Formats: sequence, C-alpha cells, structure tokens
Amino acid sequence: MTLSVIGAGLGRTGTASLKVALEMLGLGRCHHMSEVFGSPEQIDLWVKAANGAPDWPAIFKGYGAAVDFPTSAFWRELSQYYTDAKIILSLRDPEKWYESTQETILSPAMSAGFEHMPFAPVVKNVVHRFFDGEIHDHDHLIAKFKRHNEDVIRSIPKERLLVFEAKDGWAPLCKFLGKPVPSEAYPRVNSKEEMKPMMAAMAARFAAGMSDAEREAAIAAARATVHGQHKK
Repeated sequence: MTLSVIGAGLGRTGTASLKVALEMLGLGRCHHMSEVFGSPEQIDLWVKAANGAPDWPAIFKGYGAAVDFPTSAFWRELSQYYTDAKIILSLRDPEKWYESTQETILSPAMSAGFEHMPFAPVVKNVVHRFFDGEIHDHDHLIAKFKRHNEDVIRSIPKERLLVFEAKDGWAPLCKFLGKPVPSEAYPRVNSKEEMKPMMAAMAARFAAGMSDAEREAAIAAARATVHGQHKK
C-alpha cells in the first residue's frame, strides 16, 4: 500500500474528521498524530525524519492516506516522494484556528503535559519546531498559518490539490477523489468540546504524578478522542 492522499492542512483544521472521512471512503487506514501516540517505532521514525533522515515507506507502511501533524509539516517532501498522491489542504478561519490551538494542542496545560508522554520528542521536534517554538504568540502563529497555506496553494498544481473546509461536507471531497457520496453525514470529531474532558483528566494526572498505567490510560483517552467519537 502507498499513500494516495496527503493532507497538507495543519492540526485543528478538521484533520481528525478528515481522517475518519477518508477511511469511510475506502482509502484504507489514514495516518494522524493519534497514530504516533504510544508507538515507539513511529516516534523514532518521526524524530529521524525531523532530523533529516526520513524513511517514508516505513512510516506509512499499512496506510493509504495521511493527515494532520506530523505529516502536514512535511507536505512538500511527501508530495515530491509520492508523486501520484492527491493533496488536500484543510483550512479554517485563521483566528478560530489560533483560538482552537490555544485551547487544545498548543495550550499551556497540554504543552506541559506532553513533557511526560513518550511522544514528546515528536511534539518538540516537529510541531513546536514548525512554529519556531513560538507556540503561544498570536501574530507569529497566524502569520505562519497563512504562509503555510499560501505555499501549498502556490506550489501544488490545481488538478492535484483540493482546498477544503469541513463545512463543505462530502460533495467536493468525493468529487476530487472520484468516490460516491456516503449516505452518512460528514463526520465531526475531535472538537475542542470533545477534547476538554480528556485534557482535564490528563492535566489532573500530570499534577499528581503519573504512573505507567495512568500514562497508558491518558494515551488511550487521547487516541479514543480521534478514533471513537464518530461512532456515537
């Protein structure tokens, strides 16, 4: 299996919903940051990629698509490596995107909590590095977000690129991929409201000191937020 779809959109642009949508359309398993949680092999491979020694076939073995961080930080390299893959740039309003990051993946509590997790090296070497370490600076993040999106749109041929927002629903996505529109509604998962209970539980565990069992439970909760919500 090789990647047929590469998501160039940054985290908190509906990437978890897009992951579920692509799997529903039959593109195979879709890689997402949640796939890195608790996987020593993935962690090691992504740190090597961040340090200039990627092994893309090993990273994406068994996957037919990939979205979210860490993939989106390497959209240029991946689009050149997987030359037949289509590129999806997921977008949202920049201010709403910034607000969402500060309440979830880049929040002070979550950032501190990641220090205790096995995948911390990926967060530091890929996500934080992508934002030049300025993960709370409003103007810097907004500028980085806009520049990233502009670079993708300018660099990828129009026939290979779909600029997409979750609110667009199935129609443009299915047309782009040549797939029939499912009867189910377009998925909506991993919203900040859904993340808050998981984040609160993780923060409480971090404050109290986390045992190995609690760490595994926190990882499982984070993965379930992405993988399980659409099954409600």
